[in-house]
Amino acid sequence: MRRQLVPEMLDTLPADDPRARASRADLRRINALMFNTRIAASLIRAHASWPPRDLVDLGCGDGIGALRLARALGPVEGAPRLVLLDMQPVVTEPTRQALGALGWRVELATSDAQRWWAAQADRVDLVVTNLFLHHFEGAELRGLLNTLADRARHVVATEPLRTPASYLAARAVGAIGANAVTRHDAPASVRAGFHGMELSPLWPGEVGFEGRRGPFTHGFAARGVRHDA
Repeated sequence: MRRQLVPEMLDTLPADDPRARASRADLRRINALMFNTRIAASLIRAHASWPPRDLVDLGCGDGIGALRLARALGPVEGAPRLVLLDMQPVVTEPTRQALGALGWRVELATSDAQRWWAAQADRVDLVVTNLFLHHFEGAELRGLLNTLADRARHVVATEPLRTPASYLAARAVGAIGANAVTRHDAPASVRAGFHGMELSPLWPGEVGFEGRRGPFTHGFAARGVRHDA
């Protein structure tokens, strides 16, 4: 399947739109069916240092993905910083408190990714991102990856796997009760997803892993271009 970037409805809906809230609930179920928490945790254990001193969840959505990942990897000590970064402020206070109970010092950032990174003075230990990179292509995708390589010591991403089987599964999300937004966005995300080694040539640093992980997920783990402590 040729990669094709298709606009997704959830990106344009107001955060409090009932259709958006229902679609975010759909995404929580879809992520569970994709095993993305387990996949991200295994990539972090294999290719990054844990626990990090600071962690950025890029395109965090409602923060439930970060919470599931934090629970999978276990409580941390020393109150490391966790930045939940997204264009829409939809992380709830209970989610923030649950992350705090696991030892994280949580910061919420509502911003465009490139604008947020431009305002940061320091590098971070780890960036995780889930179902986010596929929203970009061409020079914009390369620019984002260059920024991450320069500003993070390690990056782990889980993205839609672009295969006919994934596309058929995405077309069938109505079977789990997904609403019209999700029924549009799920196949659109697969068409914009990744396959093979499509991200590695765009990454200026060392790539630890890229490829299929699980039935519907494309995994990526890489190291930044600066290796200072």
